[in-house]
Amino acid sequence: MGTVSKDLNETVHRIAFKEINSGPPSKQYQSDPLLARLKELGTELWIDTGDLELAQSIWKNELTALTTNNTLANQVVQSGVMDAVIQETVDKLKEAASGLSREELVMEIGFVINCRIALRLVEAFKVKVSVELHPSISRDIEKSVEYGKRYFAVCPEYFTVKVPLTPEGLLTTRRIRQENIPVNFTLGFSARQNYLAARLSNPNYVNVFLGRLNAVVADNSAGSGEWVGEKVTLHTQSALEEVRNNHPDVETRLIAASIRNGDQVATLAGMDVHTIPPKAMKEFQDSGRTPDQIHKTDGTALNPDMKSEHDWSARVAHLWELDGDFRKAVDRLMARGDLDQMSGDDLVQFCEDSGLDLFHPFTGQDLNKIQDDGKIPKLANWPGSIALDDLMTQSALQSFAKDQNALDARIQSFLK
Repeated sequence: MGTVSKDLNETVHRIAFKEINSGPPSKQYQSDPLLARLKELGTELWIDTGDLELAQSIWKNELTALTTNNTLANQVVQSGVMDAVIQETVDKLKEAASGLSREELVMEIGFVINCRIALRLVEAFKVKVSVELHPSISRDIEKSVEYGKRYFAVCPEYFTVKVPLTPEGLLTTRRIRQENIPVNFTLGFSARQNYLAARLSNPNYVNVFLGRLNAVVADNSAGSGEWVGEKVTLHTQSALEEVRNNHPDVETRLIAASIRNGDQVATLAGMDVHTIPPKAMKEFQDSGRTPDQIHKTDGTALNPDMKSEHDWSARVAHLWELDGDFRKAVDRLMARGDLDQMSGDDLVQFCEDSGLDLFHPFTGQDLNKIQDDGKIPKLANWPGSIALDDLMTQSALQSFAKDQNALDARIQSFLK
């Protein structure tokens, strides 16, 4: 897949672009005292949905952004809401994109759809919206940089680009951040992954997908999973505060993502950012708590429920640990003079040479097995040489790829 030509880029940009009214949101919303308390404790509150009508039904004044991803975009597309946009784009690209392969054409139509889904949200709420890159380019720096710039150009006032956690994603983020393009660096599962991302790439935001961490422990009978994701998230917050204090040029803030219920919202009060699914936000609001009962939690006080005899129990603990050797390895990386010329393979090699098990060489067959398992891997199928955060990131990326494939299939149904 080559670089999109200037003429085609301009054509697709015109189709994707929508003028945003500079006035206030079209609807007026109320405040919520529990959400106001979270904001008072320093937490920025986002909603995790691409569904405009659902977002409007639960929106409150304390909310400041929305996130979309490949799964959420697919849910919107499968509802039929974007069918007219797909048909319009197909019709307009018949001549302009005559030289594109079918795969490239689907990619361009998908770009338009993602923009239009996000722009509907921007128009309704006048807040930042995160838009995610296509999973197929997650290991391609040049294409990721190109599409990151293109997304931002459609709506520079409101779009934040979501880049997935891969070796190439780290280097993509480093490059586009140097051009002041805001990045939500996604699919993180540990303190160390996000420490490296903050130091090397300085994204605006990193993530811990905490609900999936609780689920992987519970689903694999390694314990109930209670407090696992919360502990990782709170320790990652502390690690990022350390980075921001020691390196003033780093601005990276942490998003508590994959929140599953209202109790997690309360436990993680004071985090940099929550991105909350509508169901979990409703649970929090209806929990019976009062604002004075919401306070910050000390991550060291949480004792996750795990079976100590389980083969993966030690690897779960590595998710929140950040030792001196890891910090020293990152220091050595940052001292290199060729960071802006590195390839993904160069970064992988550095990690291997430094004894960092961040990027296992998964084969194509491995990735197919991961995709078949879904977002929560079956741990018994994987050897001890694979780190849990790495496996979870790959599982998340492959689950997004599966949903993206479904979205792409709907687009292809419009191509005659």
